[in-house]
Amino acid sequence: MASEPIDRLMADAEHAADMIRKAKDVLIVAHIDADGITSAAIASKTCERLGKEYNVLFANKMDSDTIHTINTTDKDTVWIVDLGSGYLSDYKRDRIVVSDHHVPDPKWRRGQLTLDSFQIIEHVNCHTYEMDGSTEACGATTTYLISKAIDQSNRDLAYLGVIGACGDLQDRNEYGLIGINRIALNDAIANGDVIAEKDLRLFGRASRPLVQFIQYSNDPNLDGLTDDSHACHEFFDDLGIPLTENNVSRKWLDLSPDEKQKVRDALKEHIRPCDEWILIGETYTLPRFPLSGGLRDAKEFATSLNSCGRYDDAPTGVKICFGEQSAMADAERNRAEHRKNISSALQYVKHNDLIHRRQFIQYFDAGDAIKDTVVGIVAGMILSTEGFNRMMPIIAFAKADDGVKVSARADRSLGERGLDLSIIMNRAAEIVGGYGGGHNVAAGATIPVDKEDQFLDIVEDMVASQLI
Repeated sequence: MASEPIDRLMADAEHAADMIRKAKDVLIVAHIDADGITSAAIASKTCERLGKEYNVLFANKMDSDTIHTINTTDKDTVWIVDLGSGYLSDYKRDRIVVSDHHVPDPKWRRGQLTLDSFQIIEHVNCHTYEMDGSTEACGATTTYLISKAIDQSNRDLAYLGVIGACGDLQDRNEYGLIGINRIALNDAIANGDVIAEKDLRLFGRASRPLVQFIQYSNDPNLDGLTDDSHACHEFFDDLGIPLTENNVSRKWLDLSPDEKQKVRDALKEHIRPCDEWILIGETYTLPRFPLSGGLRDAKEFATSLNSCGRYDDAPTGVKICFGEQSAMADAERNRAEHRKNISSALQYVKHNDLIHRRQFIQYFDAGDAIKDTVVGIVAGMILSTEGFNRMMPIIAFAKADDGVKVSARADRSLGERGLDLSIIMNRAAEIVGGYGGGHNVAAGATIPVDKEDQFLDIVEDMVASQLI
């Protein structure tokens, strides 16, 4: 990263920090996913340490009700984290801080409220500084920069930025976390809160028994092992690695360095050479959290937070960010419900042959069979599942209280070719009377009922124009 963009970012983070320092009281508005919850945890702890009165409002999306609350709250200052950039021109009040990484509202100019009126919004977003919001920064790491600018002692919150970045899949860069995310990672490592090492990136390093750890991998798919329990048992048996110790199932983090190396070497025979960087790369362990409970690994921690937010229990997610034991049982219940719903949703899509293909996109309509808060996760998982075309963007529909929720996902390679789902979701939704935004390979929208076909026509034309 060039020094000039970073210098501008740091200067704007300082301006935002100054607004928070001078606030009488604060309304924190946060998204409900792992990145949003960790952002809210950083912001709320920062306000608490400043002695500020604050409230936290979690929002699934920046809808008209949320915007109305922001514009009419009696709180002196509003701090919007991990959402908000796409709606800057809709805010009609002073003293707003936005720390986000989604594509900003193209209609907004810094300082402008209307054609002849100006307002104070401190907007800190990596896109403003020539950086990529899907790989170089997330809501939590951007919020962390403001928190650290407020007081250097807030460096002990850096680990939350790492969890937020992993929750947004930004650890899947070939080199691990980069950009602003790397700033938070380096601070967390220096604090002793995170251990970064080259290891298997498969999900479940801290929680899944060894066989399930390999068996349930689909990103990447392990040829001859994925979805085959018997083959996975034979795999470990051939390597001479015991699956239990003292009658307790062993997890990946229980293995010795030599055992791990044996497995890593053997697994390379089960993937395409081009997928090796997905299989083995930088991983992030949280040594201050217990091995049991699914919080030792940053990706699993993020999944626990997602399971809270997606089931209307984001405040529990904030509590487990700080290790509150009273929240652990609630978090486990949410996680179990999340796993069950995601599994059943995937099976529903597969067994009912819901995937339809056009020339440039694929899509499915889940109706009310899949919660609108998880349909995006399902769409992303389908792209990584064998038998589905990962080289076509996927558009997923689900019924929502205020219309139809749309989630769009695409392989990163399409983003490198010029695909930008954020622009597509924003413009296509606007044409049919809705709203949308997001990132280049992960975006969403809300549209009116019965506008799906028109929306798909527009999306297909835009995808074609970007990729051809």
